[in-house]
Amino acid sequence: MDMNTRLGRRLRCAIYTRKSSEEGLDMEFNSLDAQREACEAYIASQKSEGWVATRDRYDDGGFSGGNLDRPGLKQLLADIDDGLIDVVVVYKIDRLSRALMDFSKLVEVFDRNGVTFVSVTQSFNTTTSMGRLTLNILLSFAQFEREVIGERIRDKVAASRKRGIWMGGYVPLGYDVQDRKLVINEAEAASVRRIFERFVELGSATMLAKELRREGFRSKQGTLIDKGYLYRVLRNRVYRGEAVHKGKAYPGEHEAIVSDKLWDQVDVILQGNRHARSSNSRMQTPAPLKGLIFTDTGAAMTPTATKKRGKLYRYYVSMDVIKNRTTEDDCGDLAPTRLPAGMVEDAIVTEVRRILQTPEAVTQVLAALKRDQVSEAEAIAALHDFNTLWAQLFPLEQARIIQLLVRRVTVTAAGLEVDIRREGVAGVIREMIAPRDMEVAE
Repeated sequence: MDMNTRLGRRLRCAIYTRKSSEEGLDMEFNSLDAQREACEAYIASQKSEGWVATRDRYDDGGFSGGNLDRPGLKQLLADIDDGLIDVVVVYKIDRLSRALMDFSKLVEVFDRNGVTFVSVTQSFNTTTSMGRLTLNILLSFAQFEREVIGERIRDKVAASRKRGIWMGGYVPLGYDVQDRKLVINEAEAASVRRIFERFVELGSATMLAKELRREGFRSKQGTLIDKGYLYRVLRNRVYRGEAVHKGKAYPGEHEAIVSDKLWDQVDVILQGNRHARSSNSRMQTPAPLKGLIFTDTGAAMTPTATKKRGKLYRYYVSMDVIKNRTTEDDCGDLAPTRLPAGMVEDAIVTEVRRILQTPEAVTQVLAALKRDQVSEAEAIAALHDFNTLWAQLFPLEQARIIQLLVRRVTVTAAGLEVDIRREGVAGVIREMIAPRDMEVAE
């Protein structure tokens, strides 16, 4: 019998608490205190087993459980790696995480450092197979609950927009927000009317943008405007007194800035310009993976095309082949050096769609857009609608979005490895919420 067994092992217990919102945190006894009190009582009940609570606090007030980017949790993991903790105690497992994948990462850290995880209300030990099974079942339900909440939010957004209610996000030029409603800012509204009227006179967003920039005209955010900004203004049905949901307009609660007659005059010009651009877009066949796709040896794959019997065949071909740096092609365990472009591009789009639906992507988008004052409801709805929007875009616009989302594609003997620009996801969703001058198929 060793000394630790005879004297009883002392287990250092770290209590972790979390609350999603900041509401009530300034109270003398708040939710974090209640969680801590319950955990301390549980640790006290295990005193005979050598359990003792650490004096350090690991609290995250006002942080979502949908990601691991929390100061209290980061400190907890750092102390675990430093060997300062034996047991992690929480009131409920979703205090640590609501995402199954994130929780799996936490359990790996616990196991690597010999740390046991205990939930006061769902007591189990993660070092046993039964404990792991119970944990996975409970986490699956926690993640299911999060997805159901997301569906409820989308349904609420849809119902509210159909009633013409403004649901937050970017405040359009010409309006301010009072009591969560859009009210006209008269000075800005005059600028909006001038944009519409001058566009009717010129018939060109390019010319109008140059004219306004010379005058120092600025957006609501204080930046000089460009052609894309003008298109967003001219196509924003908010100015007509409408609320839009999934391309369908409903009467809004707010007052219109632009008359129906002026709106229709602008729309006729836009439709004419749009058809001209669309015809050019249809005739062009872009290579969306140009500069992004490589073989596993590091050689770039360049787009090529050939016509046979009037039909265009597109490929991505390794520069090794083009410059005669290799004589082998698709043999042994070597990666293919020539691939049909359509097949590769479809595979990449499928992977992008899949990633945009993962909890990690959703969490990252929500965190990034929160800084831009975009509501969680709008961001979730935009992610949900990505597939619909993608099918409406012309090839040139699809190529632009792929360039924003994909960092690199590596062709190997086993298949394709796709490196996604996680930081680009939020930017694309931001554009979907406040659409730019996208080439959309009719």
